[in-house]
Amino acid sequence: MTVATLDPPTAVARRRGLLAGWSRGGKLGLAVMGFWVLVAIGALFLGENALGEMSEAGVFQGMSAQHWLGTDYLGRDMLVRIVAGAPYTLGVAFVATLLSCAVGAGLGLLAAVAGGWLDAALSRAMDTLISIPNKMLALVVVAAFGSSVALLVIMTILCYAPGCYRIIRSLAVNINAMDYVTVARARGERRGYIMRREILPNITGPLLADLGLRFIYVLRLLASLSFLGLGVQPPMADWGSLVRENLGALPVGGVSVLAPALALATLTIAANLVIDNLPGHTDADRETH
Repeated sequence: MTVATLDPPTAVARRRGLLAGWSRGGKLGLAVMGFWVLVAIGALFLGENALGEMSEAGVFQGMSAQHWLGTDYLGRDMLVRIVAGAPYTLGVAFVATLLSCAVGAGLGLLAAVAGGWLDAALSRAMDTLISIPNKMLALVVVAAFGSSVALLVIMTILCYAPGCYRIIRSLAVNINAMDYVTVARARGERRGYIMRREILPNITGPLLADLGLRFIYVLRLLASLSFLGLGVQPPMADWGSLVRENLGALPVGGVSVLAPALALATLTIAANLVIDNLPGHTDADRETH
């Protein structure tokens, strides 16, 4: 008589792959994000002549065999413009998000481990920054110092690092009180070791979920600034600036203004679907940004 045995959940998950437990929506979102990443990489190989080449078809033309997404306000191919704007839309948002979370998480871990006056000083400073509306802070910084890619990244760190700090600090404070952290401190381990080896591995899931959420917030903020003319400046362009440039096609429903808007929408929705399938994500995380 053969006795059936059940495989451990970890073995089943290993056979099913890294996406085990992901919903169909999450896998679809991951595929869409992968597509836009490939587009952004491919855009790096476009020649400068292709970006500024004007068509004889005229401005604000509709979709055709020659121009799949029509032409923009200068008669340039919109498909080429969207592809060319992908590295700035995805690249700047990703780098800004990564640095924001790195700064916020690093300061949050330091505050939780150090405690005392350093914790109080960092918390009050972050509370001050987080009390200022993000768009207002961004507009003040850009209006005062001008617009550049580097300044946009610095501005994003000021806007979103405090939110990440609060989440990571609240998680790290609880773990810092655990017995194994006390043992590590008793055997003489330094703060850096405790932060890196004892606390950080235990908050990786929430940190990744927060990173994904902040990517959406950063993407939305940078697109808003570009729409106002304060984001990425010509001759560079991201999808937000493409919407602003082609607003003249809106009364006639021109595809030149709809295409970049839809590109932003698909990227945002895809990121949301991926985040919903990340470990450590909860609906409460969406309330802090």
